[in-house]
Amino acid sequence: MKKRWMAVLVAALAVSVVFTGCGKKDDPQANNEKQEPVTIMVAAAASLEYSFSEELIPLFQSKYDWITVEGTYDSSGKLQTQIEEGLQADIFMSAATKQMNALVEKKLIDEDSVVGLLENRIVLIAPADSKTEIASFQDIVKAETVALGDPESVPVGQYAQEALTNLGIYDEVAAKTSFGTNVTEVLNWVAEGSADVGIVYATDAATTDKVKILAEAPEGSLAQKVIYPVGIVSKSEKKEAAKLFEDFLASEEAMQIFEKYGFSANQ
Repeated sequence: MKKRWMAVLVAALAVSVVFTGCGKKDDPQANNEKQEPVTIMVAAAASLEYSFSEELIPLFQSKYDWITVEGTYDSSGKLQTQIEEGLQADIFMSAATKQMNALVEKKLIDEDSVVGLLENRIVLIAPADSKTEIASFQDIVKAETVALGDPESVPVGQYAQEALTNLGIYDEVAAKTSFGTNVTEVLNWVAEGSADVGIVYATDAATTDKVKILAEAPEGSLAQKVIYPVGIVSKSEKKEAAKLFEDFLASEEAMQIFEKYGFSANQ
């Protein structure tokens, strides 16, 4: 009888080990040491660089230690062009839906992977020590020098152009504007005093104490909200790891970090 019970016990333990082992195999996070190292690249709008490089990527890599995330940051229009020309990116996160939609239409981004993740705002800024009396978007015409993103490729420039056009002052403002290649360049011009005022994202203005916010874009001056979508590049050969990173960006933990940098969840 004792031998029979010992045999049953050994068999039960063997079954338990098999099922436990299968469970770990299917859970990559629970089995980090057995994963093959992989490196993925995220192509992200310049306004995301601080949150990504300083907090989000390090936190993600601490959770999935076999995945290394590299970032390339620039205007969404430039990144769109680079992806069209063969940039070996695995994930794209744009500062506007225009660039993402264009890549989806060209079958360069998996449509079913796209998530409109974040919302931002555009704001009028001046150097922190400026004594300007400009207090609204309508007042921009009073500035001698203005910094805007290039509407041809920079989403914040496209939003600025839309808002100023709807206010009936874009042509007048454009005549005294220097156009930056991305939002970081616009921010830096204003911070160093090369321009009296500029239009950037609220999140960028929050990254430095060298500028101050004068006003937000007036209600109704933009037809749609400033949405940041994220999606997986169709030619990526590392979609499993890319999906893990995209899911992480949508997590509550990541959203708390985004909110710290001035973003809000797109509702």
